[in-house]
Amino acid sequence: MVEIELRNLTKLFGEVVAADHVNLTIEDGEFFTLLGPSGCGKTTTMRLIAGLEFPTEGQVLFDGQDVTGLPSFERNTGMVFQNYALWPHLKVFDNVAYGLNVRKIPKDQVRERVMDALDQVELEGMEDRFPTQLSGGQQQRVALARVLVINPAVLLLDEPLSNLDAKLRVQMREEIKALQRRLKITTVYVTHDQEEAMSVSDRIAIQDHGKVRQIGSPTEIYNVPHDVFIATFMGRGTLLRGEVTSTEDGVHMSVGNIKLQGLDSTGRIKQGDTAACVIRPENYSIEEPDEPSNALEGEVEWTSFIGPYTEVRLDVDGNKVLVDVPLGAVAPVGGRFKVYIPYNNTIMLPLED
Repeated sequence: MVEIELRNLTKLFGEVVAADHVNLTIEDGEFFTLLGPSGCGKTTTMRLIAGLEFPTEGQVLFDGQDVTGLPSFERNTGMVFQNYALWPHLKVFDNVAYGLNVRKIPKDQVRERVMDALDQVELEGMEDRFPTQLSGGQQQRVALARVLVINPAVLLLDEPLSNLDAKLRVQMREEIKALQRRLKITTVYVTHDQEEAMSVSDRIAIQDHGKVRQIGSPTEIYNVPHDVFIATFMGRGTLLRGEVTSTEDGVHMSVGNIKLQGLDSTGRIKQGDTAACVIRPENYSIEEPDEPSNALEGEVEWTSFIGPYTEVRLDVDGNKVLVDVPLGAVAPVGGRFKVYIPYNNTIMLPLED
C-alpha cells in the first residue's frame, strides 16, 4: 500500500492546460475518486500518477519518494482502462497472465497467481474462454484480474464501468468497492458519474478545467459545496440568483418577490452581493416542519413519476423549482402547490467567475 502525494502537478498539451497545479494527498489504502465533466483533466491526472504521462511541472510522490521521472513499469501501479484493452486472440488465462509473463515469473507461479486472481473476481472456470465469449461485466472482471495478478501497490481505474448497462454498473461498483476493502489497496478511480463516485469513494476531488475545486468526503462535497459549479454538478437542484439583503442570522436573499434565508458555509457572502441559492429537490417537505424554513408556492408545470417519489416542477414567480414530492401527495398540473425548505438545507453561495 502506498500514500500518493501530488505537488503542483501541471500538464500542458500545447496551449491546453490538462492538469493545473494539482495539490492533493491520497492516503494509504484509501479509495479516492477524481470526479468531473468530460475534458476536466481527471484522466490526465491519473495517467501522471501511473507514469503514462510526465508532468510539465510538479511532482508525484509515493510514500514520500519522488517518482516523477520513473516510467510506469517501475512504479508498481496497475491500471484498468475504460475499454478494458483485452487481447481478443488470447484466452482469459493468457490475458491475465500477460503481465506476469512480461516479468518472467516462473510458470508454476504464473498458474497459481492467475487462478487466484480469477477467483478474486469470481471468474473461476472461465480461464479457457476468449474475451468475445464473455459478457461486458465478465470482460471488466478479466481486466481487473489482469491488474490484481501483478500485486500492484496502487490500483488505477479509468471509467471502468462506462461500457456497462445501468444495472450491471451498480453491481460492479459494489464488487469493486468490496474487493478494494478486502485487499486494502490504495485506489484511484476516475469517473464523470456523480452517483457512482459518491457510492464507492472515501474521498472525492472535483476537477474542472484542470483545477481541483474541492476535496472531501461524499457527504461534505454534496452538502457543503465550495462554489456554484460544485453545487450544480453534484446531484440535482434548483439554482436561484438574487440580492443579499442581510447577513445577520444567516444570509437573507431576495429573488424577485421571493424571500429566502439560508446558510453561507463559505463565509464570503456580503450584504449587497448578488449570490446564488441552491436547493436540493429531496430536501423539501409538503408540511411545515418544526425547524425554521422557507415557504415556496407556485403553479405545477410538470410532474413525472420516478418510483419512490414524484418529480414536480413549480413555477414560483417565474422561477423553475424542482421538488421531489412523496407518493400520495396531490400535485395536479396547473394547480397551486406549496412546499417548505429548512434554512439549514438552503445553500447560499457567492457568484464567482
